[in-house]
Amino acid sequence: MTSTSPDINGSAARKTSRRDPENSRRALIAATLDTIAEIGITDTTVSKIIERAELSRGMIHLHFGGKNQLLVAAAQSFGEEYFEELERGIQDAAGDPEAIIMAVIRADLGEALMNERSTRIWHAFRGAAHANDGIALYSSTRDKRLRDTIRSAFRDIARDYDEKDDPVLARDATFGLIVLLEGMWVDYLSNPHAFSREAAVSIIRRFISGLFPRHFR
Repeated sequence: MTSTSPDINGSAARKTSRRDPENSRRALIAATLDTIAEIGITDTTVSKIIERAELSRGMIHLHFGGKNQLLVAAAQSFGEEYFEELERGIQDAAGDPEAIIMAVIRADLGEALMNERSTRIWHAFRGAAHANDGIALYSSTRDKRLRDTIRSAFRDIARDYDEKDDPVLARDATFGLIVLLEGMWVDYLSNPHAFSREAAVSIIRRFISGLFPRHFR
């Protein structure tokens, strides 16, 4: 995820963004996400966004058409950051289905993705999704990319077992894992300083090994 550390070159970057449309667009999205993380989505106003981005109000209308479209673009960007980090872990798994599942778990629970900033943003977007179809598109608990990645790996693992209903086993394992991961994000959001990433990985591994006793030991 985007670093929360101060950017000593921030002013220079913002000056450049005024002359570069793509940089302006990125600056507005970053300012929106940072503001949401700080004060929540309800209190994230256009005034606060442009103040943080050091850009004019007109830039929002120029690049996005309005505040709602900017919020949707921010939700999309936030989701893309998540999947970019996830993909890096999956590539290292080299096609091994068990390694892919563990890579998803470790990436999802790792500090790059699960941190105080990102869990606040995630919670804010989830809360707004029921009233905003655009945000919901990028904040669904049933995101197709994540679900398909996990289910494909579980389907390959399920073939190693003499089960007539291996597609059902893969389905159940997929939704069970997603629920476990999301539960860990909620727990981290509530108790960031008491949360143990190592224990979370171990707990999830123990649960899915109950479905696949010859795997995830």
